[in-house]
Amino acid sequence: MSYSFGLFVESLVAVLLIWTIVYCRTLNKRLKILKADEQSLKATISELITATEIAERAIGGLKLTVRECDQTLGSQLSEASDLAGSLGKQIAVGSEILKRLCDIAIAARATAEQAPAKADAKSVVAAAQAFSERRRGLAA
Repeated sequence: MSYSFGLFVESLVAVLLIWTIVYCRTLNKRLKILKADEQSLKATISELITATEIAERAIGGLKLTVRECDQTLGSQLSEASDLAGSLGKQIAVGSEILKRLCDIAIAARATAEQAPAKADAKSVVAAAQAFSERRRGLAA
């Protein structure tokens, strides 16, 4: 009986050794997969770090562009304000000239109604030249 008991124990130890070897091989495969995943994860992290650095540089460039745009826009707004003031003055002057022309036209119509004779071309040209010279004198 002791011989069969010894054989049983030896067989049990052999089965346990075979099971241990199979389990170790399974663990080895899993460890290889984990190592491969670790390398993949390291590559992904490296790409993420690179992308973050690129994004930080892009943000810095955008901030610089915003500052430049702000300065440019400020100067353009100042120029536009000055131009608007100048245009306002010119419009006021133009309105005054238009008012005077209307007054002249009304006076000319009243004169034409009073004088039945038609004006000849030379007198019209002379009147236009005189008016033009008066305007040059006012503009200067």
